[in-house]
Amino acid sequence: MSNALAAAAAGFGTGLSLIVAIGAQNAFVLRQGIRRDAVLAVVGICALSDVVLIALGVGGVGAVVVAWPQALTAVAWIGGAFLLGYGALAARRVLRPGGALVAQGEAAGSRRRAVLTCLALTWLNPHVYLDTVFLLGSIAADRGPLRWTFGVGAALASLCWFAALGFGARLLGRFLARPAAWRVLDGLVAATMITLGLLLLAGSGG
Repeated sequence: MSNALAAAAAGFGTGLSLIVAIGAQNAFVLRQGIRRDAVLAVVGICALSDVVLIALGVGGVGAVVVAWPQALTAVAWIGGAFLLGYGALAARRVLRPGGALVAQGEAAGSRRRAVLTCLALTWLNPHVYLDTVFLLGSIAADRGPLRWTFGVGAALASLCWFAALGFGARLLGRFLARPAAWRVLDGLVAATMITLGLLLLAGSGG
């Protein structure tokens, strides 16, 4: 029992250390949480996607994908272009802030848009595959029979992090009632998205 708990704790710590890093997905979840826009759907997509990817990694799918590197290259090109586009939209909001940037409930049609954007940010980002399928999968393999326990711990870390990020972000609502604060947030989002997009395109070209 102690070995199982140790494996789960190791999975939780490893998963959390990889997920907490600032990235496109986290920036989007934070923004949705602050706006209180389709938060449950966004958190659910991120957490469940990680569960699926971690399970694939623990199950050894990463070794199969390595044999076809063209797949990751294609994802890198598509994901990089998407991140650049999303970053450009955030940059435009910095230069031309609109009245919609307030902490409020979701507007009509925003749930569908948020879901599609979240799916794209999750499944078109090669870094997600590297962290979950490859890195976590390889670390879990060293646990032998306890690799699935390690994977459960990593999946639990993902659920806890995205829930805290999405539902805890509303605590910043009073601070972000000021338009200037939204411009700072959108500036950070734009810088993150554009930087990651350029890195993906540069890496896929090499």
